[in-house]
Amino acid sequence: MNTTANALLALGASPVMAHAEEEVAEMARLARALVINIGTLSRSWVHAMIEAERAAHNRHTPIILDPVGAGATRFRTEMVERLLNEVPPTIIRANASEIRALCTADHITRGVDSVHAPEDALDAARTLAAHHGCVVVVSGATDLVIGSESVIWVRNGHPMMPRVTGLGCTATALTGAFAAVNESPLRAAVHAMAVMGIAGEMAAADCPGPGTFQVRFLDALYLLQESDIRDRLRMEQA
Repeated sequence: MNTTANALLALGASPVMAHAEEEVAEMARLARALVINIGTLSRSWVHAMIEAERAAHNRHTPIILDPVGAGATRFRTEMVERLLNEVPPTIIRANASEIRALCTADHITRGVDSVHAPEDALDAARTLAAHHGCVVVVSGATDLVIGSESVIWVRNGHPMMPRVTGLGCTATALTGAFAAVNESPLRAAVHAMAVMGIAGEMAAADCPGPGTFQVRFLDALYLLQESDIRDRLRMEQA
């Protein structure tokens, strides 16, 4: 939570973290986007997530779902499937193994890490996008953003990024920030992944290791300029 909140603040967004069932619906009604992250999971938290989803859905507020570790345990996979079935998300952001786990019996993940490349999850992502009527983002060395009729490849980023915990969750949080101000979920997701990758590249320049990288990543988000995006963006659409 601390990592994602700091990233959102650095970018200029206004985060609130809440998980008490007594207040999440009210909080969701105040928000311009709702991010559901199952990284810390219990049944009481799932109940709160569903309440928040329903409140956001009733106000047509975009919902971004991060199925952290889906496929690692039966409970985790069942709970994220329940969340998907209760209220359709606007955007799903996950790694390749998590996306595959939501579509197939191939429930193989290494904790929250992916054992598949993003390309391995393309068919599963297309299935999820069509079934739930949402945008699906598959994060990895290359990020795939799948909409109803297009696939966009965002090729920004740096190999040091997977060495820092919480950056996947940060990608989801930034997706929520962009979805709050962009009526197109597809464009919001692409913009978020581009900013993540470009900030990662900037942070990694002359960086000695992951500890320094984490601090520099926040600085890169804070200092990011339109010219950085224009000069560095590497994106393809199919």
